[in-house]
Amino acid sequence: MSGKTENNIPSGLVRARAVLEAEAAAIRAIPLDEDFLRAVEIMRKCKGKVITTGMGKVGIIANKLATTLSSTGTPACFLHPGEAAHGDLGLVSKHDVMITFSNSGKTREVREMLARAKQLNGMHLIAITAHRNSPIARQSDVVLCIGPVKEPCPLGLTPSASTTAMLALSDALALVLLEKKGFTKADYAKFHHGGYLGKKARREAKTEA
Repeated sequence: MSGKTENNIPSGLVRARAVLEAEAAAIRAIPLDEDFLRAVEIMRKCKGKVITTGMGKVGIIANKLATTLSSTGTPACFLHPGEAAHGDLGLVSKHDVMITFSNSGKTREVREMLARAKQLNGMHLIAITAHRNSPIARQSDVVLCIGPVKEPCPLGLTPSASTTAMLALSDALALVLLEKKGFTKADYAKFHHGGYLGKKARREAKTEA
C-alpha cells in the first residue's frame, strides 16, 4: 500500500501531481522571441521538406513534429542521426530545413550529422535545446531555447519536463505555421482522410463551404 501524507492523500498521488506541475511550469517558462518567428518564416519559405532529428527520447518528439507538419500542409520526415551516418543522409537536399532536438546540445551523433548536412547541402538549421551556447546551437542558424529545466524524476535524470517543453514548443511551431499558410479544414481532410479526424474535417469543411 502507498504511504499517506499529512492530509491523508496517497503519497503516489502527491508525487504524480508534483510531476504534472513541474512539466506545466517548464512549458510556461519557455521564452518566446523573434527567433521563434524566424523559425516559422524559414519553415514557411522552405521549398523542400522539413527534416526533424534527435537521439533517444527527444527523437520521439522530433518524429511527432514531422508527422504533425506532414498532416498540416508541410512535407516533413524524421531522420535518425545514427542511420544518417549509414546512408540516410542522402535524403537531405539544399532546399530542406532541418530541426534538431537536443536538450544538452552536445549529442555527438547529432553534431556529426549536422556538420555533414551543412557541408553537403548548405541547408537551414534550427535547434531546439535547453542550452543556447551549446555546440549544436552554434552550428544552427536559429536557436529556440527552452531554458534550464529541472526534471521531476527523483533521480534528476529521466527526460520528462524537458521533453514536454520541447513537445509543446514544436506544437506551437506547427500550429503557427499552419495559420500562416492559411491551411483549411478542407486541406486537412485531404491529408488526413482516414479515421475520426478525417471524417470530422470533411464534415466541417462542407458545413463552412
